[in-house]
Amino acid sequence: MTHPVPATMRAAVLADDRLEIARIRTPIPQRGEALLEVIACGVCHTDLHVMRGEVAFPRPAVLGHEVSGRVVALGDSGDSRSGDGSGLAVGDIVVAGFIMPCASCRECLRGRDDLCIEFFRRNRLGGTLYDGTSRLSMPDGSFLAMYSMGGLAEYCVAPLTALTALPEGPDHEASCLLGCSGLTSYGAVFRAGAVETGATVAIVGVGGIGSSLITMARAAGAAEIIAVDIAAAKLTRAHELGATATVDASTEDPVERVRALTGGVDVAFEALGNPTTFAQAVGMLADGGRMVAIGIAAGASTAAVPITPLVRRGQQIIGSFGGRTRTDLPAVAELAASGRFDPAALITRRYRLEEAAAAYDALARGEITGRAIITMGDALVREEQR
Repeated sequence: MTHPVPATMRAAVLADDRLEIARIRTPIPQRGEALLEVIACGVCHTDLHVMRGEVAFPRPAVLGHEVSGRVVALGDSGDSRSGDGSGLAVGDIVVAGFIMPCASCRECLRGRDDLCIEFFRRNRLGGTLYDGTSRLSMPDGSFLAMYSMGGLAEYCVAPLTALTALPEGPDHEASCLLGCSGLTSYGAVFRAGAVETGATVAIVGVGGIGSSLITMARAAGAAEIIAVDIAAAKLTRAHELGATATVDASTEDPVERVRALTGGVDVAFEALGNPTTFAQAVGMLADGGRMVAIGIAAGASTAAVPITPLVRRGQQIIGSFGGRTRTDLPAVAELAASGRFDPAALITRRYRLEEAAAAYDALARGEITGRAIITMGDALVREEQR
């Protein structure tokens, strides 16, 4: 059962350094795009980097880049089912990957959606989609940037290439996390980290993305998962999620402790983007080990890494921004459907759209262990009525 799409919607708009709820025009999808009625949107630290000006992005803007939603319209076709081979139809419940591949640049053509040239050029630098325009506008008609799909709103537009139908089983609200936490941790664990059954791993920083790395490493078969942080509450949560050991870096040297526990790990994940923890993660590696850098750093931060041990011990430092949306997001959704990756277990706080500013304030203060999500009340009421 469908319902009319309203002409206007509520959105959390970032104008200066704070989110304000505004009523703007509901976006209209173009060819190859879908309009989603947003069910939930994740509260991600990357958005906070943008809000603080640590990551350059146009303003005003609508942030929010990990979304679950219902397809309510398809661009330019007039049909209820997409004819592009995606198999998506109006009414489908989907998750949207934060990396929205154009599918036509040289990186996308070789399967590297995570390196999509047009995504980084058009969206991450300009706040637009691939025709160079945003689907959003301010009430006066002026430009309003989209960070990915701009999911902190009641409706959003996303390219079909970024969408995956949600299988039966996973909670619709919690599944919003699959599009960023899930996709990022899948790319880090299964792609960049190549974690194998029986591997030993360390995760430095077990907040939002670090928590998802724990559950994804378990899904990959890691035998030892060591969580490293300075917050006792996060370490307790990490143990609950499946970490086999925890290290409080505020009371002991994390490199010495991890090496004492393991002799060096096969894979270390750095989830903070901090120069100190970056170097620490490298120092935890066994011979031939891989350090996977996931955390986004503020500004032009750099880290000092000893060169000779890296060379002599055959170690690797690998950057991992996210998974490959068209192939990896369906895999993440299947992991969720099978119960091997449970997004609901990661969620520790839920907010409504009108509380978006408070959610990011709490994130900035370090009060959120695990992940928080923002749910859209109207969408939930309509879902219950179907």
